Amino acid sequence: MSTPFGGAGDDIKGTASVSHYNAATASYTRVLDIITPFPGPRWAFTIFMVVLFMVRIIVAEGWYIVCYALGIYLLNLFLAFLTPKFDPALTDRLEDEAEAEGPGLLPVKNDEEFKPFIRRLPEFKFWLNSTWAITISLFCTFFTAFDIPVFWPILLFYWVFLFVLTMRRQIEHMIRHKYVPFSNWGKKRYGAK
Repeated sequence: MSTPFGGAGDDIKGTASVSHYNAATASYTRVLDIITPFPGPRWAFTIFMVVLFMVRIIVAEGWYIVCYALGIYLLNLFLAFLTPKFDPALTDRLEDEAEAEGPGLLPVKNDEEFKPFIRRLPEFKFWLNSTWAITISLFCTFFTAFDIPVFWPILLFYWVFLFVLTMRRQIEHMIRHKYVPFSNWGKKRYGAK
């Protein structure tokens, strides 16, 4: 018999819902583990979702705020994908302070030490967050509450302006600190003997 503050019956319901949640989480994780080594098909699916979303926006002639919010979020993810996990500007300043105090234990010059590029946002998380954002945005286009009337050319102009401004800053940062965020571009290649 159940009491107003919970009883034996509530514990059984709670345990069943927790076990269903754990089973769903395990299935979701299993699917992610299976598709992780296949970046081509993963990104093809995401591009398909973007095309589906854009067709929905164009055909319905609405939900421009949802489209703008998705664009800003994807731009933010892309910048995190291009940015190194450890900021070279901060690293250079710390190295200068260490040299002023005395010789360090590890070499600090680019020629002396291999420094791999570690992203702030790994490729898989970039794909996963992008796909979820596109899916949620597509879902939002089926509710009129999210169809706020706006003059869409202003939003498009503002998004393009933000994209150009932030990418210019990111490219200048990449040039100043001499790093390439893509694994095969600008890297030394060594021939087989």
